[in-house]
Amino acid sequence: MKLSRVLIVIPAGLALMAAVAQAGDKGKQNEGTGRVVDSGSFAVFVNEKRVATETFSIHEDGNGSLTTSEFKTEGTTDNAVQTSELQLTPTGEIRKYEWKEISPGKAQATVVPNDEFLLERIVRAPGEKAEEQPYLLPASTSILDDYFFSHRAILMWRYLSAACKQENGKVQCPVNQPVQFGALNPHQRTSMPLSISFSGRDKVAFHGSERELNKFVMKSETSDWMLWLDDQFKLMRITIPSERTEVVRD
Repeated sequence: MKLSRVLIVIPAGLALMAAVAQAGDKGKQNEGTGRVVDSGSFAVFVNEKRVATETFSIHEDGNGSLTTSEFKTEGTTDNAVQTSELQLTPTGEIRKYEWKEISPGKAQATVVPNDEFLLERIVRAPGEKAEEQPYLLPASTSILDDYFFSHRAILMWRYLSAACKQENGKVQCPVNQPVQFGALNPHQRTSMPLSISFSGRDKVAFHGSERELNKFVMKSETSDWMLWLDDQFKLMRITIPSERTEVVRD
């Protein structure tokens, strides 16, 4: 699939990926869940040691999209397991976000629209009363929870849809021109402004060989993330230099 066969003219970022899937292999269909837009796993390395894996699946149909993910730590006797489920409307707004801790604890949290804002409900342990925290944020806010890198992929598609266009049969993104977004981290119960910019093509080592990918920079108040997407707009690699962390698609 070449970039020239993708039209970035639709407001919802996931529609971009749906176009890729449809033009490539007509999309994989799962009964009851719609088209599989992307699926796979990310390996998480800290100080060059693999410490965790995120396994994810992103589906889209006429009612919007559903992203499910499982995050597992590795290398300890008491590995942590968490799951998340992000439901978005066809225009990319939050319908519902749910996070669950499977082990070692049993906490859970949900984020839903509440009138014109967002409301998070947190249960720290089974049987405990839910805590509620409102956010003066619109439903168009991006969810960027800890440990779930598939959420970053969705935000990247939103950036592509907002910032890039098709010219002379090719997709063009402005170089080094940041686009601003708002995000919510339910784990930390904080919102944050951030920006994304395109840095150009970049040759990187990937699974023992060199690949040319599209490099982007995501800047927030706390850190800078480097992200690489392939020509099918799939997230392939992330580095967080300040945390000595690398995330690579398996």
